[in-house]
Amino acid sequence: MTNNDILKRVRYALDLSDFSVLEMTKNGGREISSLDLTAYYRKEEEEGYKNCSNVVLNSFLDGLIIKKRGPRPDKNSETSEPKKEPRKKITVPRNNDVIKKLKIALELKDDNMVEVFKSVDFKISKSEINALFRRSDHKNFRECGDQILRNFIQGLAKAYR
Repeated sequence: MTNNDILKRVRYALDLSDFSVLEMTKNGGREISSLDLTAYYRKEEEEGYKNCSNVVLNSFLDGLIIKKRGPRPDKNSETSEPKKEPRKKITVPRNNDVIKKLKIALELKDDNMVEVFKSVDFKISKSEINALFRRSDHKNFRECGDQILRNFIQGLAKAYR
């Protein structure tokens, strides 16, 4: 799945407005315009289509976590405002990273995730779900394919719409 697909599907599944998406992306560390957002929603063959960068997708997902759970409290500071630090090099977000950030933002447990998958008739066990969240060098790590991510987002749409 492309970053554009993920952005569109998550926006639809969680019933987010364009303003909310712009706000979350800004809170995640990257400001985009409403014209950029419209270009991300277009189909590839349409005029004005623009690829959603890895930085924008990561910023949106980070902003979603901040919106749903609040900013991470800083142990060294009395204010809980997010600190603007130089970002590490952004790698291509794997499906595992996307599903992990969605799980964190929505505060889902393994049982909740099994139910989300079950709602779209996709059978997956708790141990298979846990394998998605392991480090990539772990022997039981499992790569999250497009089908798993697509079904998870469809299940979220059923739950949140």
